[in-house]
Formats: sequence, structure tokens, C-alpha cells
Amino acid sequence: MYPVKRSGPRLELRELAVEDIDPMHAVYGSPETTRHLSFEPRTRDEVGRFVVLSVAAALAEPRSEYALAVVQRDTDRLIGSGRIALDPHQPRAATFGFALRPDAWGVGHGLETVRLLLALGFDDLGLHRLWGARSPLNEASARTMAAAGLTEEGTIREHVHKAGAWRDSVVHAILDHEWARIRTS
Repeated sequence: MYPVKRSGPRLELRELAVEDIDPMHAVYGSPETTRHLSFEPRTRDEVGRFVVLSVAAALAEPRSEYALAVVQRDTDRLIGSGRIALDPHQPRAATFGFALRPDAWGVGHGLETVRLLLALGFDDLGLHRLWGARSPLNEASARTMAAAGLTEEGTIREHVHKAGAWRDSVVHAILDHEWARIRTS
């Protein structure tokens, strides 16, 4: 599916473009944003490589990864990223994740981003299961996942190696019939 464009009340998911390198660096280069992610802050060059690879991957047939920009609809300002990666070993299943700039936190953008990703996964891609993992310390993400209707399934022990130490990840998931019930309520 290309190009992806999904709109919510305030936000939109769209394909990444090479022009997004600097705004994406404001997301992935931020120590505050990456505190709970699986990687350290990235340099502009690292973000540039990520964006270029994501643009190329968007054109792959079949497409297996959707790395997307999260933009404010009224300003077209990039405030974050969202990602769905299909699992080749589990039919109709995928992982998802998102990251927002710190100045976009606390106003419901995380919840809207997750709902847009779920709609893309279930309504457009026909998935059966979507799951994401978060840092155990990221309580805001836990609240967002719960508000979006995901179930906390458990902990993957010592799943991420970051800053010289192993860290657990907490898994949240939702199934297509659960999404259908939420979407229609």
C-alpha cells in the first residue's frame, strides 16, 4: 500500500520524505524522546540514513514496513513518527511503535497516533494482531496503550540493551475483533 495517508481530528500519518530529515532529527536526536526508546539519541546523519531507507522501503513490493511521519493537520508540522512492521513468521501480525517530540506530549497526540496506526493496521492492511512494547518506566505510554484498547500481555525480560544495561519491555496487544468493537462504540 503506497502512499499511506491516514487522518484523525488533529493529526495525520503520511509517508516520510527526504525533506523530513531535520524534523525527524528533532524527534530521534532528543535525549528526552529516546529515554524510553530502544536506542540512544541519533545523530543527524543516522536519522538521514533512516529516512532515506524508509523512503526506499515504502516502495518495496510486497511492502513489509510502514515508517511514517506524524504531522499536525493544521500546520503540516512533523511532530513524530509511527511505524508498523509486518511479521513474516506470523500471518496477519505486526509490531507497531511511535515517538513524539516532547513539545507534543500531554495533549492526546500519543493516543491519536496509536489510533491512527491501529486503523492503518486493521482497516487498511487487514491485520489480525498488532502489538507494541514499551519501557516499564514509561507510564505515559502504558496509559496511552490502555486508552487505545490494548491489553497488557506481559514482560519480555532483558529485551533491550541500552546504555550498557539490559532492560525489560512490557508488551501490549490488540486483535482485529477488539479493534472492531472499539471502533464502532
